Amino acid sequence: MKNVLVILTQPDLNRLQVSESLSATMVLATFGCEVKVLLKQGALSLLQSERAFDPLKHAFKPASNLIDSFEFYDLTPILVELTQQASAFVKASTQDIEFVELNTTFIQKFDHVLYW
Repeated sequence: MKNVLVILTQPDLNRLQVSESLSATMVLATFGCEVKVLLKQGALSLLQSERAFDPLKHAFKPASNLIDSFEFYDLTPILVELTQQASAFVKASTQDIEFVELNTTFIQKFDHVLYW
């Protein structure tokens, strides 16, 4: 079984790209890859899942709503860098979060790294 680290950096505001990245991540998890997801930079906004979808205003559902289904794909806990512990998104999140130090040793634990 392949280990894959998916590093997401795009904010929820860039919905189509982020939704596609999250969908691809869930497909990998569905078909037997062991996937870990690390949110950094703007992607921390994905932890804010209380956004409502209004089809009159939005073309796509907020990508942050996809994060709520991670538990069904065994994609939890969500990884966040230790340096981001004080982020307002992290503090307000109800998601299962694990803090990691993103360095060479950590990255070498994975067979593949996808950076979106």
